[in-house]
Order: sequence, then structure tokens, then C-alpha cells
Amino acid sequence: MTASERAEAKVSADDAQPAPPQLGQLDADKKHEGGQTFSASDSDDIETSDINERWLLRKLDVRLLPAVGILYLLSFLDRSNVGNARIEGLTGDLHMSGNQYLTGLTLYFVGYVIFEVPCNIILKRTTPRFWLPTLTILWGIVATLMGIVQDLTGFFIARFFLGVTESGLFPGVVYYFSMWYKRRERQFRISLFFSAAALAGSFGGILAYGIGHMRGIVWENGWRWIFILEGIATVVVAVAAYFFIYNYPDTAEFLSDKERVYIRNRLASDSDATHDERFTWGNVAKALRDPKCWLYGLSFHTMSLPLYTFSLFLPSIIRALGYTAANAQLLTIPPYAFAFITTLTVATLSEKYSQRAIPLIASASFAIIGYILLLANNDPIGRPGLSYAGTFFAAGGIYPATALALSWPAINVSGQTKRAVANGMQISIGNLGAVLGTQLYRQNDGPRYIVGHSFALGYLFGNIVVSLVLYIILKRENTKRATITEEVQNVGDLDDWDLGDDDPRWRFQY
Repeated sequence: MTASERAEAKVSADDAQPAPPQLGQLDADKKHEGGQTFSASDSDDIETSDINERWLLRKLDVRLLPAVGILYLLSFLDRSNVGNARIEGLTGDLHMSGNQYLTGLTLYFVGYVIFEVPCNIILKRTTPRFWLPTLTILWGIVATLMGIVQDLTGFFIARFFLGVTESGLFPGVVYYFSMWYKRRERQFRISLFFSAAALAGSFGGILAYGIGHMRGIVWENGWRWIFILEGIATVVVAVAAYFFIYNYPDTAEFLSDKERVYIRNRLASDSDATHDERFTWGNVAKALRDPKCWLYGLSFHTMSLPLYTFSLFLPSIIRALGYTAANAQLLTIPPYAFAFITTLTVATLSEKYSQRAIPLIASASFAIIGYILLLANNDPIGRPGLSYAGTFFAAGGIYPATALALSWPAINVSGQTKRAVANGMQISIGNLGAVLGTQLYRQNDGPRYIVGHSFALGYLFGNIVVSLVLYIILKRENTKRATITEEVQNVGDLDDWDLGDDDPRWRFQY
């Protein structure tokens, strides 16, 4: 960093608003056990040797993962249930053509892409307990209103604002995890969190099957009830989320003073989460100037098209095999259940062997088998079992590969603001693939959907290429840095960590 850049960063830091509470910024005014005041200066004096690290980690998992996992399940459910609503009469009641329906899907991702980075900046300047539940309430309201739209314009507006309001959740939670877990623990937690998307697919099929029987109640078809009931459920859970989402370890009520200090010390051993980093636009620019951040985005870009085309069009793909709408809803459940299992399995293996690129490439290759089966079946109605088997391979590879791709910047980007922006960049760049994907599965292309399946297949091959490029770049960078200096230890205790992951003492995971 040049002298001018340091000066600019200092000026920006002076002008910035205070950051949310971070580790090491312990609240000196807060009373804890025994009525004694606890401050950062006391942290070194508290004995933590009797704390069981494994038990404490499980305690964090139980408190954090189900809470944000429920929010993401609702998020994925509210964005993908439009596919279930379609086969329950949505397009007919709103008098929309197949292409107009696809335009509505595209508008969702336009809103999503535009607002992801701004949402993570807001999270950095507020708190998770305020921002994540507030976002959930907003998209729950929009999701509910989708059930009462009366024309095509209303559908377009609702889909756009659903994308806007959902855009901050995933990148926000990825950043949130980086403030609680060590680098080598984040990928598994992100995969667990993302596995809620697969559960949402299973629940979506079950709920759509049940709600579909409400046709004739108020409205002729049951698609409106899918949006209304699932949207109301989202709002109810979001209100409760203000009480079960925690901010950062320094203020989490379920931790004792000893546990706070222990978490602070273990995070300081390998990450910057304990730094009191102020927001600056200079740190935002660091992410925008880093080619690796763009490659992380491209890694998700090449997975988002298969991911969202699969989740949005699976009910239509299965129904085109000759099944009734009700049976098609039920048949979406097993592939998603399989995806949930493969996501957790691959995440466990990736964490155990500290590998990122190799299991990602293996998962993408597994999904490729699925699309080859779908494309090779020239008589899907006559041989529906072959195409249905292809959906298992596709789901079983897409979901674990996506989880791995999304965890890369959370593990490798150092500098809190840079990491928050990098996470937002990744989702924004990635979802441009989803924008394209929403236009590929046209109504007249069934039952083979050659164009859509071919694009998904090509994108999966593209993901393998990007993963290999990242693997080579990160490995070479680590090798180069090893000739300069040793790997840094206790990052959180360093006072000269201005360069973040540009510091030659930092090592990347690949």
C-alpha cells in the first residue's frame, strides 16, 4: 500500500460511522456473571483452560446454524415456489405466455444482482440482528402479495422486489459466519447453511401438493394460496428472528465471559475477525480491484445457471415426462432429498481433507452425468425413468458444488469490509448466470428441453475450468509467498494487518 493510499484510508476511516460491535471490542458497560464489569483489558486475565473447544463449537452451531438456516430455507422457498405455482394455474389465470412467465423470473434476478453489494455494506454498518430479520419481513410481505396479483404487470413488479428484498441474506450470512468461526471451519458451516436450499425444494413439493388441494377456496386454482400461506409463514418467523438472531460474540447473551475470551483467542489465531475494522470505501475498492474476487464470482456464476434452472423448472421438467401436476409436485421431493445428503457428505470430506477445488470439480462432474442422461433420452415420455434418474445426478452434484464455490471468498479474503464486498460481488456476478438461465426453458421446448439442458451442461464444464484456474493461481501464490516469509500466526493479534490477504504472510486455501 502506498503512502497516499494509507492517507486516503485514514481519512475515510475518520469520516466513517462506528462499526458494529466486533470481537475484542468488549462492552465495558455490560454486567456479566457475578455482577462484575468485563472489558477488553480484562481479557488476558480470565482463565479459559477449562473450556472444552469441541463442546463450545457445538454450542455455537446449535445457536447459529438453525436460526439462519430457517431464514434461508424460507428465502429459497419463496423464490422457487413460482415453479410449483406455474403448474397449479398461475400462467392461465394471469393470461401470460410462456415467454412472459420467463421474463418474470428474470426480473427477480435483476433486482437480486443490483442490491447485493449495497445490502452487505448496510449489514457491515448496522447489525445482523437488525438487518437479517428486517430483510426477511420485507420479502415475506412481497411474497404474500404475489398471491393477490391480478395481471402481468403486478407479477413483474412483485418478482422484481422479491429479488431486491432477498438479495442481502446469503452474502450477509456468509460474512456473519466469518465473524464467529475460524477460516477452516467456515466452509462446512456454509455448506450446512446452503443445504437448506435442498430442504426448501423438498418442502416446496410437499407444501405445493397439499396447498394445491385448496383450489376452489376463494379462487378457482390453488396457486394463490401457495404464495399467501408461505409468505405469511415467512413474516411470522421473521418477527421471531429478532429474538433468536445474535450479533457478534462480544454481545451474544448465551456466552459467558470465559467463552467470549476463548472465542476471541481462537479467532485471532487465524483470521481478522477480532480486529476493530472501520468501514472505508478504500476497503471496498480493494475487493473490486482483486482479480481473485472476480474469479470467485465466476465460480458461482458457472453454478448459478444450473442451480436456478433446476430449482425453478424441475416441476415443469417432471410434469413434461407425462405426470399429473399433483404427482409432479411429489416427484420433486426425492432429488432434493438426495441433494441434501450429497451436500453434507461432500462438505464433510472437503473439511476433513482441507480440499476445495477437487471436491468442487468432482461434484460438477457428477451433475454433468445427470444432464448427459437428460439430453441422451430421445423419448422422455416413453422412458421417463431415465430422465428422472438424470435429475438425481444433477441435483446431487449441483448443490454440493455450489456450496463449495460460495465458501471460497469467506475462507480466503482477509479484511472485514473487503470480505463483505467480495461475498456480495460473488453473488451478484453469479446470479447473472441465473438471469440468462431463466430464459432457457421455454414452454415449447419440452419434454427434452435441449436448449436449457445444453446450457446447464456447458456451464458445468465452465465451472470445472474456473475451479482449475483458481486452484493453480492460489497454489502458485502460496508457493511464491512461502519463499518470502512464513505463514502468519495469530492474525487477530497483529497491529500491522493493513494489507489483509495481500500480505505475503497470508496463505490461501484451494
